[in-house]
Amino acid sequence: MRVLMVYPEYPETFWSFKHALKFVSKKAAYPPLGLMTVAAMLPKEWEKELIDMNTDILRDEDIEKSDYVMISSMDIQFDSAKKVIQRCRDLGVKTIAGGPLFTTRPEEFSEVDHLVLGEAEMTLAPFLLDLEKGRAKHIYKSDGFPDIGSSPIPDWSLLNMRKYSSMNIQYSRGCPYNCEFCDIVLLNGHIPRTKSAEKLISEMEALYKAGWRGGVFIVDDNFIGNKAKLKKEILPAIAEWMKNRNYPFVLNTEASIDLSDDDELMKLMVDASFGTVFVGIETTEEESLVECGKFQNRNRDLLSSVKKMQEFGLQVQGGFIVGFDHDKPSVFRNMIDFIQKSGIVTAMVGVLTAPTGTRLFLRLKKEDRIVSDFSGNNTSIMTNIVPKMGMKNLVDGYYKILNSIYAPKPYRRRVITFLKNYKPNSIKHVRPFADSVKAFLKSVWVLGIRDKGRMNYWSLLLWTVFFRPSLFPLSVEFAIYGYHFRKSFSFGMLVESDTQSPSA
Repeated sequence: MRVLMVYPEYPETFWSFKHALKFVSKKAAYPPLGLMTVAAMLPKEWEKELIDMNTDILRDEDIEKSDYVMISSMDIQFDSAKKVIQRCRDLGVKTIAGGPLFTTRPEEFSEVDHLVLGEAEMTLAPFLLDLEKGRAKHIYKSDGFPDIGSSPIPDWSLLNMRKYSSMNIQYSRGCPYNCEFCDIVLLNGHIPRTKSAEKLISEMEALYKAGWRGGVFIVDDNFIGNKAKLKKEILPAIAEWMKNRNYPFVLNTEASIDLSDDDELMKLMVDASFGTVFVGIETTEEESLVECGKFQNRNRDLLSSVKKMQEFGLQVQGGFIVGFDHDKPSVFRNMIDFIQKSGIVTAMVGVLTAPTGTRLFLRLKKEDRIVSDFSGNNTSIMTNIVPKMGMKNLVDGYYKILNSIYAPKPYRRRVITFLKNYKPNSIKHVRPFADSVKAFLKSVWVLGIRDKGRMNYWSLLLWTVFFRPSLFPLSVEFAIYGYHFRKSFSFGMLVESDTQSPSA
């Protein structure tokens, strides 16, 4: 049996880092971890090939020489996934599909030969058994959630690591919170399921032996869902392994804001080589936090929480949303001020959308406020809901935020605000030296000479040289990120304006 595993193409988005990746000659930020994990579950005698359409071209001959094409996809890859499926049908090759997109919207993919939905640890084995006996069904579902300790080590042999800027692994699935707009609980459950320390270390060791050195994203939706286990088992084990291997990885992950309440946990994470956490802040408006069920963010000083994590040595990336029913006209200025004062360099601001099947989707559907399919792009103005504040007000306010935080001057000020407050771990991590040099030299040409915001580039680097010289590589990295963010939004509205650019 020959199977071709295909990961559809991402459109250009905030998180694609398309423009930033060019500075280090990489094709994509992360590889398709789900497909590599599924590959390890397939019969050993099968021939397997992986084509990530974000790094390589999918040719008709690749499809034609395969017995099956397996596709995994998220909502944002919908259009590309549809095209791949149609190409397979045109060429007479059967398809097998799974992953978040197909699990939440199976009715839109009747043309797929076999839909293996939910988590592969439960649904793949019954499908493979039926396939072997020649009686494979159209759709396979599961009602529960598996023990992910049984999940195999991803098949890294399928991957050309040189095409990616970072690798990824998984420790847990599920989240103890249940925000109205979020589909994590829908897909992965309310109770976090975790791997053992031995299991996680074995996956890190496999990645190390495969030759990787550099960034590793632990893809969990909320890494700190089980704090007690992290403190007692997981983080001490990671820290020991990192020390023994001379710190080959720099880790980043996603966590809830209550991480800032636990000094011990933050210290353990930093000691275990965590450098960055993405935090869903969403909004500074208390009524909107109540509306969406973001209770862990309520009744706290969000700004102080962010600053505290930075002081412990964690870069905080933030997710923000506008368009809640309780948002007032002041929400846009309040968000601009918060982002600038917080020093959150990577601030993902999106408009409220309703992922299929979420509590928000079901509520707004009853109110006849769902107007289109969910795109999966949370930094697009093309929301699938009718906002209470009115579409024009939402669009105008959203553009105002973007213009105010990603124009060169306010962005530079925000980076400096972060660098002033940030206290990095003293551990020296191994970073690909060639990539760092390549990125700096290209940034000099693209940002320091060609770009209209060149004065802000030089101003940032000079400030760093004089006041935080040890953070110079990070300063260059942020300058490149800012260029990507401006290019990816592509509104042509990011202008220098003292009236639009609040001081950091």
